[in-house]
Amino acid sequence: MSASPALDAILARIAAAAQAAGRSASEVVLTAVSKEQPWEAIAPVLAAGQKVFGENRVQEAAQRWAGRREGLELRLIGPLQTNKAQEALVLFDVIETLDREKLAHALIAAADRTGRLARLYVQVNTGEEPQKAGVAPLQADAFLDRVRGELGLPVEGLMCIPPAHEPPGPHFALLARIAARNGLDQLSMGMSGDFETAIGFGATSVRVGSALFGVRSGAV
Repeated sequence: MSASPALDAILARIAAAAQAAGRSASEVVLTAVSKEQPWEAIAPVLAAGQKVFGENRVQEAAQRWAGRREGLELRLIGPLQTNKAQEALVLFDVIETLDREKLAHALIAAADRTGRLARLYVQVNTGEEPQKAGVAPLQADAFLDRVRGELGLPVEGLMCIPPAHEPPGPHFALLARIAARNGLDQLSMGMSGDFETAIGFGATSVRVGSALFGVRSGAV
């Protein structure tokens, strides 16, 4: 018996969604959103073989994964303050929330100090919601040109969080179009309620929290 039936169920749904889209399940990475979860909820998923985890806050992640970091990939999927850039680079393999030039400069300075640079995604605010982080869609091309060209940061993909009360498909399609015209092939999109839809639109990683660990305040 698996250590985590919930993980098995999510992986089966990812495989089915990929097959329906004419894709291989191996093209889609599951990011288990461990933010705000107690260790007793995370441990069975980790024991069952899950290696990629997503966190919202640098300090919370540092405490949760202290002494447990080896062999895992940690992704920062929440907003990053510039004064936390160095801590984030030391802890995370992937930062999915690059969304402003000031943060780009902070990451460059932190990389110079640490000799380490995480893989980077630019967050796009596809719904242009004022309360959400992310580059506006119409500004995304220019931002990518600036960050990748003049600043020399190796952005590998895009991330989005569609508005909660809108169909997610058009937002996933928009992100995919922005990625395609900028030569990017990594798309972090889709959460517990819509990851199968996201896979149909080309998601290469999906961020699943509540469907995997159970519903908690702030869970995805």
